[in-house]
Amino acid sequence: MAAFGTSGLRGLVVDLTDRVVFVHSRAFLRYLAEIGEFRAGDTVILGGDLRPSTPRMLAAAWAAITAEGGRPAFAGYLPAPALAFAGLTAGVPSLMVTGSHIPFDRNGIKFNRPGGELRKADEAGILRQDGTVDAALFEDTGALRAPPVLPAADPHWLTAYQRRYRDFFGENSLAGWRLGVYQHSGVARDLLVTLLESLGAEVVPLGRSADFVALDTEALRPEDRMLARQAVAEHRLDALLTTDGDADRPMIADGEGRWWRGDVLGILTARSLEAHAVVTPVSSNTALELSGFFPEIRRTRIGSPYVIEAMEAALREGLAPVCGYEANGGFLLGSPLHREGRPLTPLPTRDAILPMLTVLTAAKARAVPLAALLDDLPPRFTASDRLQDFPTALSQRHLDAFRSTEPAANLAAFTAVFGDIAGCAQHIDLTDGIRARLAQGGILHLRPSGNAPELRCYTEADSPEGAEAMLRAALRVMHGWRA
Repeated sequence: MAAFGTSGLRGLVVDLTDRVVFVHSRAFLRYLAEIGEFRAGDTVILGGDLRPSTPRMLAAAWAAITAEGGRPAFAGYLPAPALAFAGLTAGVPSLMVTGSHIPFDRNGIKFNRPGGELRKADEAGILRQDGTVDAALFEDTGALRAPPVLPAADPHWLTAYQRRYRDFFGENSLAGWRLGVYQHSGVARDLLVTLLESLGAEVVPLGRSADFVALDTEALRPEDRMLARQAVAEHRLDALLTTDGDADRPMIADGEGRWWRGDVLGILTARSLEAHAVVTPVSSNTALELSGFFPEIRRTRIGSPYVIEAMEAALREGLAPVCGYEANGGFLLGSPLHREGRPLTPLPTRDAILPMLTVLTAAKARAVPLAALLDDLPPRFTASDRLQDFPTALSQRHLDAFRSTEPAANLAAFTAVFGDIAGCAQHIDLTDGIRARLAQGGILHLRPSGNAPELRCYTEADSPEGAEAMLRAALRVMHGWRA
């Protein structure tokens, strides 16, 4: 069943038939017409990731745009933030077919209004649109009888996205650095190589895959960790870079072969960009507050729509420069920046490229290894993982046992289930899932994924070993919930 999650429409490929894609894409445009952001003849830019199901879904979306009188334009297979940047620059709607980091048997659609990402309130406007269609357009299976053939991609939009970063950071900003790019099946795999080379780096491409790899930055596989250690040693790399499937989540490993956590990357990026206000969800590392780097910090529910809303509120209060990031590493720029006379325009959507380039150029400017930037942070470490194929309803049923109007009841229920892990819990935060702060300084956070049937677990402690031990202990309890 296809449904809206924290990042747009998501579902199993078998459920995302041409008919389903057509109906939702048409509903998106009809909603925009209601609020005065689309009319017949307007351009709608399309793009997609490298999943096997993406071209078919793009064709169905193209057909829907045409049926509504729009003029579809194909930007190609490119990063989701590059497509969002194209729509923002042109002031038109855009539509990205992608499942981001989730497995290849799933896919989805990210819808962008001319001014940026959809908000949660917009989803209701889309879903209330008429879902009836001309049955003659579709086979009984839901496939289009005559799907359109996508044209060749217009390279202008990807070139503009690359130029955005090359112009801001400068052509020789990474000269002398040797960087690896783990290409796998990420849609930014060639862009990253070209962009890093344009900034003066020597680039070593690695691990290109013909099959789709579902790389989740919050649930790294053992082989991902081994890859980083082996690659930096074998190829004498200063850093190794990659992204998830649609390049809205970054992954960067330093010269010691350690993948950085996304929220640590977010803190160091915001500091290097001299942000005044920083917005991030409750699941992100509390080193943000402990660092003392930022005058204003705001916490939200998990999901870019919530981060964007809080960034906009900060801007209205005159707190620029403002930025946001998520624990998965996606970085959102809410206000313009300038560096030595070079501008960088806002891009209020999750982006993988900006944070990686920011920390690399910061280390290069200081003439230190990338890992040295970590020394600026207080010792707070996070870990995360998830149980896959865990129905959302089952997750909610278990987490509801810890929700009450009485905080003491929440605490008692949580302690009874998790024993020594939460035996000293002082506070239960119900902002997004269940988040328990422990007297000894640790944090345990459980929540259902907003994009897939998964139950996620986040931990935080004053050592990597402590965070990992808490995570494994919590997962053992959670595994018992499957029965």
